[in-house]
Amino acid sequence: MALLLLLFVLTACSSDSSSNDSGSQASDDSGDDGEPYSFTIMANLHTPEVPNDKVLEQIEEATNYDVEIQWVPDNNYDDRLNTAFATNSLPEAVFLKNQSSFIQFREAIEDEQFWEVGQYLDEFENLSKLRDDVLANTRINGNLYTLYQGRPLSRQGIIYRKDWADNLGLEAPTTTDEFMEMARAFTEDDPDGNGEDDTFGITDRNDLIYGAFKTVGSWFGTPNNWGEQDGELLPEFMFDEYKQTMDFFREMHENGYINQDFPVTSKTDQQEFFKNGTAGIYVGAMSDVVSLYHDATAINPDVELDVHNYVEGPHGEYGIWSIPGYGSLVMFPKSSVETEDDLKKILGFFDQLMDPEVMNYAYWGIEDEHYEVIDGAALPTDDQSLFDREVKPYQALEIGEPETNGRYEGYFDYEPKEKSEQLFKDNEEYLIEDPTAALYSETYVNDGARLQEIITDATYNYIIGQLDEAGFDAAVEKWQSEGGDDIIAEFNAAQ
Repeated sequence: MALLLLLFVLTACSSDSSSNDSGSQASDDSGDDGEPYSFTIMANLHTPEVPNDKVLEQIEEATNYDVEIQWVPDNNYDDRLNTAFATNSLPEAVFLKNQSSFIQFREAIEDEQFWEVGQYLDEFENLSKLRDDVLANTRINGNLYTLYQGRPLSRQGIIYRKDWADNLGLEAPTTTDEFMEMARAFTEDDPDGNGEDDTFGITDRNDLIYGAFKTVGSWFGTPNNWGEQDGELLPEFMFDEYKQTMDFFREMHENGYINQDFPVTSKTDQQEFFKNGTAGIYVGAMSDVVSLYHDATAINPDVELDVHNYVEGPHGEYGIWSIPGYGSLVMFPKSSVETEDDLKKILGFFDQLMDPEVMNYAYWGIEDEHYEVIDGAALPTDDQSLFDREVKPYQALEIGEPETNGRYEGYFDYEPKEKSEQLFKDNEEYLIEDPTAALYSETYVNDGARLQEIITDATYNYIIGQLDEAGFDAAVEKWQSEGGDDIIAEFNAAQ
C-alpha cells in the first residue's frame, strides 16, 4: 500500500510538472491553445502584381501567426481605406500611406475609434526599442495610436558631376558662396571641355519641398515649415532666412545658373538635364545617385558622380530639414479588434516581425534565393522582376528601421551610393525639425493646401523676377487674411 501511494504521488507530481511546462509554452505561442492566431492586415501595394505567399509562409512559420494581407494598389489606397472606414469594414491592422493620411483620421482617433497602444509597448521586447523622437511625432494629445515604419530623417544633399569639378579644379562646396561658384563655373567655364556654351549649373523642378529650394533654405537657416519667433510659432515664409533663400535663387536664375523654366519643370525633365550632361548639380535626395549614374553612363560612360551634404550658410552653420522619421503607420481599429487581449496578440505579431530574422524575410526575402549577405549587408538578386514579384511588396510591412529591428542594411558596390547612406546618418547631427509635426490645426487640414498655393506662386514669381519684395509681402498678407492667421492661432494653441 505504501509503495502504491508513493507511485501515485510521483505520477501526480509528474503530471503537474508536465501541465505547468505546457502552460508556459502556450503562453509563448500566439494563440491561447498554441495554434496560430489569425488576423488581417490592409497594406499598400507598390508593385503591379500581388506577391505569392512564399515569403509570407516564412514569416508565418517564424511567428506562429496566420496572417491574411489585403493588398491595395497604391494609386487608390486612400480611397479604399476611406471606403472601408465608412462602411465599418476595416481589418484588424491598417497601414496608412503617409502623414497626410494620418491627419485625415485625427478626428476618428480622438473619438477613440482606434486603440491607444503606447501603454503596451514596454511589454514587448522589440516594440519597446522604437525611437522616442519618431514616436513623439506621431502622438495625438500625448497618446500613441500607431506603430511606425521608419525612414531616414534627412536624405537631402547634393549630387554633382565630379568629373566636371575635377576638370575645373573645384572641390565639393562647403558654403553657399562655394555652391554659387560651382553653379557659375558649371555654367560659364566649359566644364565638359567641348568648347561649347551648352551647360548650366543646377537642374531643378516645380517642387519647393523635394526640389532644391527647401534644402538650400536649410543652409540659410530657414525653419522647417514652421519656426518660433518671440515665443510664437510662425510659418517659414515669415522669416528673413526664407527671403534670403529666394534672393539666392533669384541671383542664380538671373545669371542663368539654373534652368530658367524650373517652376514648371517635371522631375523627369529635371533629371534628364543631369543625365544627358546639360546640368552638373542636382539638389535633393542623395539616394537618387544610383539611378542617375546608371542612366547617365548609358549616354556617356565617362561620367563620374559624387554626393555631398555639408554646406554652411552665411551665418556659418549647417542645418538640414528633416521629415518626422516615418513613412507609413499602422493602426488598430476598435471595430475589428474587440478586446485588449486581441490587441496584445496582434501587437505580439509586430513585435516578432521586428526580430532580425523575421524582418529580413519581410525586407529581403529568402537568403541565397532573393539576396546574399556580403560584409554583413544584403545584396538583392540581379533578377529584379523576381525580387519585385516575390519580396518587394512585403517591405510595406516593416516596423521600425534597421537600428531598431536589426535587419540587414543594403550592400552597395557603387561608392557614392554607399557614401550617401553614411551622409543620411551624418545629417542627423544637424537636423532642423518641424515643431508642428505632432500639432493639429483644423484650418490647416481643410485649407492648408489651397493657402500654400498663394505662397508657392509668390515664391516662384519672386525668383523669376515677376514680383518684388512688396509683392511677396502682399501675398503673405493674403495668406493670413484667407485663413493663415487661424492656422497660426490653432498651432500655437495646440502647443
